[in-house]
Amino acid sequence: MIKRSIEGILSMVEGNEVTASLKSPEIINVQGISIDSRTLKEGNLFVPIVRIDDGHKYVKQAFENGAVASLWQADHFPPPEGLPLIIVDDTLKALQNIAQSYRGQLDCKVIGVTGSNGKTTVKDIVTSILSTKYKVQKTYGNLNGEYGLPLSLLEVEEDTEIVVLEMGMSNAGEMKVLSEIAKPDFGVITMIGVSHLSSLGSREGIALAKLELLEGLNPSGAIVIHGDEPLLTQALTERKLPETLSVIRFGESNTNDYFPLAIDHNQSSISFRLNRYSDKFSVPLLGRHNVLNVLAAIALADRFQITQQDIQSGLTNLEVTGMRMERIPTPKGFLIINDAWNASPVSMKAAIETVSNLDGFNNKVLVLGDMLELGDKENEFHEEIAKSIDTSKIHSVFTIGNLSRIISDTLSGSKFEGVVKHFTSKEDLVSECKRILKKNDIILIKGSRGLKLEDICESLNK
Repeated sequence: MIKRSIEGILSMVEGNEVTASLKSPEIINVQGISIDSRTLKEGNLFVPIVRIDDGHKYVKQAFENGAVASLWQADHFPPPEGLPLIIVDDTLKALQNIAQSYRGQLDCKVIGVTGSNGKTTVKDIVTSILSTKYKVQKTYGNLNGEYGLPLSLLEVEEDTEIVVLEMGMSNAGEMKVLSEIAKPDFGVITMIGVSHLSSLGSREGIALAKLELLEGLNPSGAIVIHGDEPLLTQALTERKLPETLSVIRFGESNTNDYFPLAIDHNQSSISFRLNRYSDKFSVPLLGRHNVLNVLAAIALADRFQITQQDIQSGLTNLEVTGMRMERIPTPKGFLIINDAWNASPVSMKAAIETVSNLDGFNNKVLVLGDMLELGDKENEFHEEIAKSIDTSKIHSVFTIGNLSRIISDTLSGSKFEGVVKHFTSKEDLVSECKRILKKNDIILIKGSRGLKLEDICESLNK
C-alpha cells in the first residue's frame, strides 16, 4: 500500500492548504488511505467522500480509529479545530490525484479490464495465470469505479510486478478518467452488452464509452478485444491508433488471433483446444462463455511469456470472485449455482444455457430476478429471456422482482409444461424451493445486484 510522508501526500493533491496541526515540525507518515471510518486502519489518511452520505460527518471518528490526517473539502467550512487536515477543492478529485501520482511512481505493468460482462472473471483468470511467474495484485472485490479504482491502486505494494485492475463505468466520460488514473500498459474489453442502456442510450454508446480505455493506454502496449463484436472492431479500424499499439482479437470465429477449436464440459469444469496450442486447457468454471474469458487471459499470458504448462497451472488453481457461476453443494444433496452478483440479457441467457445443458441432474430449477438499467426496452429484454429458455430441460422457473414477472407471465402463456411461479418475498420463494428440491437437483439463482439474491443462496444452504 502507499506509504508516504505527509509532505509527499501534499505534493500529490491539488490545493494544499493545511490546518495548524499540520504546520508543526512533527513528522507525519501516512500508511494507506481509507474512505470508510469504520474499517480505517491506524496510520491511514482519511478521505471524506460526498455521495449518498457525507464523509465529513465521520472525520472525528476516523481520528479516533487511528487516522493520522484527513482531507477536508473547502465548501464544508468551518473544519473542526485542532485536527491535522489538508484542505482541497474536491475530495474525490484529490483521491484520484493521489492514486494517479502513485501510479506514476510504481515500477510495474498495469492491465485494465473492462466490458459489459466477464471483467471480474477475466481479472481473476489473468491474475491466477500471471502469478505463476510474477508478483501480481488485483482489484479486490468490485472496487472498480471512480472511488474503487483509486483505492485499488493505492493498495498496491511497491515491489509488485503486475497490477490487474477491473474498470467499471456507467456513464460516458467515466472510463476516460479511470484510464488516465491507471495508465494501463494492456487493456481488455471482454464484450459489449446492453447494461447501462438507461444512461448510455445504445450499444454503440456503450462501445464508445468502453473504448475510452484507450485514452490512458500505453501507446506501446496492447488492447485485447472481443473480435466478433463489430462495434469494437469497426471503431478501432476508424480510429487513428498509434503504430506501436498492438490490437489482439479473441472470439469464436477463426478470423480472430485466439479462438477455440473444440469445447467440452461437465458438472464442474470446461476444457477446450486453442488454435495456438496443441494440448487442451481445462478450467474449473461452468459455461461456454467462460472459454472466451480464458482466451482473453491467455492472450495476455502470451505477452508475458507464460509457458503452456504454467498457463494450465494457473487455470487449475483458479479462485474466482464469489457469486459468478459459483458452485455451492448443499447438505441436502442439491447443487446451487450462485450467479447473483449481477444480470444482463447476455449473462442471463449464458447462465440459463449453461445449467440447461449440464448432464447428470434430475430436476433443474431457475430463480430469476430483475435485470436493471436496461432503459426503455427493459420489458422486451425480459420477455426475450422467457422465450430463450429451453423448456424441455427445465423443471421449474421462479421469478422475483417487478420486472421478472414478465418472464413468468410469458412462460405461463407458452407451452412450458413445468412449474412457473412469481414471488413477492424471498421468504416464500425459499420455502417453495426447499419443498421441491431433492438430492441431485440443481438450482440457478440469477438477478441484478439490487435484489441481493445471494440471501436466497444462504437460506437454501442452511
